[in-house]
Amino acid sequence: MVLRMFIHGLESNNQGTKAVYFRKNFPGMLTPNFPGSLDERMAKLRALLAEKSDILLVGSSFGGLMASIFAVENETRVKRLILLAPAINLMEFTPYRETKLQIPVHLYHGRQDEVIPLEDVQSVASRVFPHLAFHAVDDDHYLHETFEKIEWDTLLT
Repeated sequence: MVLRMFIHGLESNNQGTKAVYFRKNFPGMLTPNFPGSLDERMAKLRALLAEKSDILLVGSSFGGLMASIFAVENETRVKRLILLAPAINLMEFTPYRETKLQIPVHLYHGRQDEVIPLEDVQSVASRVFPHLAFHAVDDDHYLHETFEKIEWDTLLT
């Protein structure tokens, strides 16, 4: 059975719009709260997913960074990544940039993103994720116009 989890961004929490959407539309999808530093957040993520496999991660912004790090560290346990304007351009992802993650990755990034530059993310993603479906969309960092139009029923199976 697939374990599905949404990881929110740095300044968000599990009461944000995306987490609420997933709880409403995909009962059983985990939407934990991740406060603290990246190290604290990653420790909590690793603990929540310890001994689990067939994991499908959706990560938004800083949550996309977290999901990517977890997937690189646990590739055989992760089925798919769905990244929403992931912060993989940050220095914290540098140690993982030489990795070639062999799982499917679907990435959505707004062309008008003023928080995380699309070009930086596209450059890193194209190197690390050889099985990448990159969707540059006419939207902002939060994907206000795009988020609910994504084919979630297909991606989350």
